[in-house]
Amino acid sequence: MNDTGNGRNRIIIESITSSGIEIAERKGLGHPDTICELITEQISVELSKYYLKDFGAIMHHNVDKALLIGGQSQPLYKGGNILEPISLIIAGRATHQVKDKKIPVEEIAIETAKKWLKLNICHLDSDLGIQITSRIRMGSKDLVDLFSRFGKGETPLANDTSFGVGYYPTTNLERTIIEIEALLNSQETKLKFPFVGEDIKVMGVKNHRKSNFTIAIAMVDKYISSLEDYISKINIIKEYIRNSLNLNDSVIDINTADDYGRESIYLTVTGTSAENGDDGQVGRGNRINGLITPYHPMSLEATSGKNPVSHIGKIYNYFAMDLSRLIVENDFSEEANVFIVSQIGKPINEPQLLHIKLKNIKSDPEKIRDLVMEQLKEVPQYWKKIIFEKDESISP
Repeated sequence: MNDTGNGRNRIIIESITSSGIEIAERKGLGHPDTICELITEQISVELSKYYLKDFGAIMHHNVDKALLIGGQSQPLYKGGNILEPISLIIAGRATHQVKDKKIPVEEIAIETAKKWLKLNICHLDSDLGIQITSRIRMGSKDLVDLFSRFGKGETPLANDTSFGVGYYPTTNLERTIIEIEALLNSQETKLKFPFVGEDIKVMGVKNHRKSNFTIAIAMVDKYISSLEDYISKINIIKEYIRNSLNLNDSVIDINTADDYGRESIYLTVTGTSAENGDDGQVGRGNRINGLITPYHPMSLEATSGKNPVSHIGKIYNYFAMDLSRLIVENDFSEEANVFIVSQIGKPINEPQLLHIKLKNIKSDPEKIRDLVMEQLKEVPQYWKKIIFEKDESISP
């Protein structure tokens, strides 16, 4: 282990080991948790752009709370009905007024949510199928004051004592999980197989050389004529996944809760389980790399909707992922895990601790430290990367 530090910039580098057992998961575009997280993140992006356009700086905001309350539906072969709409409640804090100018925070939040739903959940009527409520209030004075340095061009101060984690590279299992969900939610697949809804969940398990993928797919009822048709389409999708991604040596299971004898199958009207009692919440879904990884470091901190200027729970997770990737891409190590923690009220580029775990170190630790120090200088500019590299149609 190598240990060096000067107060807040304490850096520790040590080795890691790995095993042949692995589990990872991805909640797809239409999963209730993912809907909450992608909408709140897009609201943060739109608010940031509004603040920049009108005031030249991002104002304080954290729109990082959302609860999706599932509706009620009656799926039927060849098309069912929505009996009770989904409810989406958005909450958080934001700057509502600067001097004499009022900012339409609630309107921005609701319109952003509707736009995202129209773009991404194609069988859900964003006007009639979901009720959206925004309850975004003013922020507390102490956090707004911490944020004010950014508007003056100074290094922002951490708004919380929190941490971020990241790792690189992703494993073959993790990459395949992402590829499966991306394939099933691609435009090409939707045109070819319109019965595949957006609510897709992929669980991958690797036991040494053998990989098993359990996939939940919300099937759209109006494209299904009978139980036999449903079973046929499930088998078609299974082979489509296998052949498209060359998974001939893997086990693929789809909708394993189905009971064909009782004709109990995963059928939906809108392509998301949110229509019939499956609820969602920010913080329960994918981390920023698009995965849930119990065998790799991950933070419970929900990054979605948090301000990209001073909220360490967001910035440090992005930074940790980027730093671990740079360490590997610079051929300093085969694998890198990064852990970084802040102290509230301290400059965001001066962490309390930065811990790096490496597999098969290939370089002098001093070179790694030099890279770390250079990257820390970039932390005050991370907001640009987070805002302007976002695309509302892409799942994290």
